[in-house]
Amino acid sequence: MDHLHKLSISEASKLLYKKELSPVDLVKAHLARIKKTDAKLNSFITILEDTAIKSATQAEKEILSGKWKGDLHGIPLGLKDLYFTKGVPTTIGSEIYKNFIPDYDAKVTRNLTEAGAIILGKLQMHEFALGTTSYNPHYGSARNPWNPECVTGGSSGGSGSSVSAGQCMGALGSDTGGSIRIPSALCGIVGMKPTFGRVSRHGVFPLSNSLDTVGPMTRTVEDNAIMLNAISGHDEQDPYSAKVKVSDFKAHLENDINKLRIARPRTYFYDVIDKEVLTLIDKACSQFENLGAEVDMIDLPILDHTLAISGTILLTEAAEIHSENLRTKSSLIGDDVKLRLQQGALTSGTDYVKSQRGRSVYNQRMNELFETYDILLAPTVPIGAPPIADNSIDVNGNQELVGPLMARLTRPQNITGLPTISVPIGFTSNQMPVGMQLTSPAFQEQMLYNVAYQFEKLSTMKNIIPAL
Repeated sequence: MDHLHKLSISEASKLLYKKELSPVDLVKAHLARIKKTDAKLNSFITILEDTAIKSATQAEKEILSGKWKGDLHGIPLGLKDLYFTKGVPTTIGSEIYKNFIPDYDAKVTRNLTEAGAIILGKLQMHEFALGTTSYNPHYGSARNPWNPECVTGGSSGGSGSSVSAGQCMGALGSDTGGSIRIPSALCGIVGMKPTFGRVSRHGVFPLSNSLDTVGPMTRTVEDNAIMLNAISGHDEQDPYSAKVKVSDFKAHLENDINKLRIARPRTYFYDVIDKEVLTLIDKACSQFENLGAEVDMIDLPILDHTLAISGTILLTEAAEIHSENLRTKSSLIGDDVKLRLQQGALTSGTDYVKSQRGRSVYNQRMNELFETYDILLAPTVPIGAPPIADNSIDVNGNQELVGPLMARLTRPQNITGLPTISVPIGFTSNQMPVGMQLTSPAFQEQMLYNVAYQFEKLSTMKNIIPAL
C-alpha cells in the first residue's frame, strides 16, 4: 500500500469504481502516511482514525453491492478545523474553543460525507483564521512538506501541508484574504476560492461575513473540480448563499483556450516580488501564449487601494465577531491575532462605511475589466515560503514583513468576491513551490478549471509529492 497516497482523487476513484481498490486499504494507507509524517508537519489537530476506518468499511460494502455514489465515494479527505463536525471538537485553531463540540455538521461537511467521502480529521490553522502563516501558539505551527523549517502559509496551513504531503487526497480550506490560495501556492498544490456565495458557509465559523469563502485544496485541477462539484449549491440556511445553477465543473476541462484573453496588470502585483517568482510568471504567460491565448499587459490603478479597503473591512468585521472573546477572554488569544482584533475594534464606523463605498467603486472597475478580458493573471504570493523563524524577509534588497507580504496579492479578489484559482508553476532555487492565480467573472469557475487544466497539462508539477 506504500504507493496509494500518491494517487490523485480521479485515479483512485476509477479504481474504486472498478472494485480494483478497497476504500479500507486507501484510508489505511493515508493514515499510515499521517503517522509517518505528521510529527514533522503538524498538519492535524484531531485525527479520526477509528471513525475513518469504520466509514471506509461501510463505503466498501456500498461499492461492492453496486451502490456507487460518485467520484468521492471512498476518498479520504481532511477539514480545516473551523468546519463544524457533529460530536467532534472544532477548535478554530484557538484555546478558547478547544472543547467546543458542535451538535451538527456544517453543510459542506454533510455534502462530502453524503457523497461517500471519508473524513480523516481536522486540520491545523492560524488562530480564528486571522493570519497568513499558520503560526499557532496553541497547537504549534504547520510546516511545509518541501522544507519543514518553512511556513505553509495561512490560514489554511494544515490543509495545504496535508494535501501536499499525501496525508489527505484533498481538503477544505477557507479564504477571507487569501487563506486557501496562499498555502496552496507555498505548498505546491491547487486551491480554489469560489465565487462569494457559491458554497454554503452554514456551520463554518466566520471571520468576516462579507468576505469569507470556502473551497477545495487538491493536488490536481480535476480533483479540485470534483470536490467543488460535491459542495456547491444554494443553501437556505446560509443568508449569503447565491441562487445559481450548479454546473458540472469537470465538463469542459478539455476545451482549448485558443483566443482566450488574459489581462496581466503592470503594477501592484509586481511592486514587491522576488525575481525568481517573476521569472516563473513570465514563463507561465509564455506557455499560455503557446496555447493560443492572448496575454496583454494592462494598467489597473484601482489595485493600489486594495489593502486599505480589504484591511478595514476584514478587521472590523472580525472584531465584531470576536467582540465577546476580546472583552472576556483576551488572555487566551495569541498575541498576533489579539493585536489585529484590537485594531479592528478601534476602527470607526465612518472608516468602515468609506471602505465599503470604496469597495463598490473597486468592484465596478473590475467588472469593466472583464468586459474586455476573460481572465486576470497574477502571482499568488510574491515569494517562496520563508523560514518559520523569520518575521521579515529580504526581497530584492528590501526587508519586508512576512505576515502582510503573504496576503498582499490575494486580497484584491476577496473584495470582489470573484472566483480565483491558484495553480503551481515551478520552484525557486531553494526548491520551494511558487503559485499563479487566475481570476474570472463571477460564477465562471468552469472556465477557470478549463484554463488551469490546459496549463497543468504542460506542467511538471501535477500531483507531485515531496519526499519526507
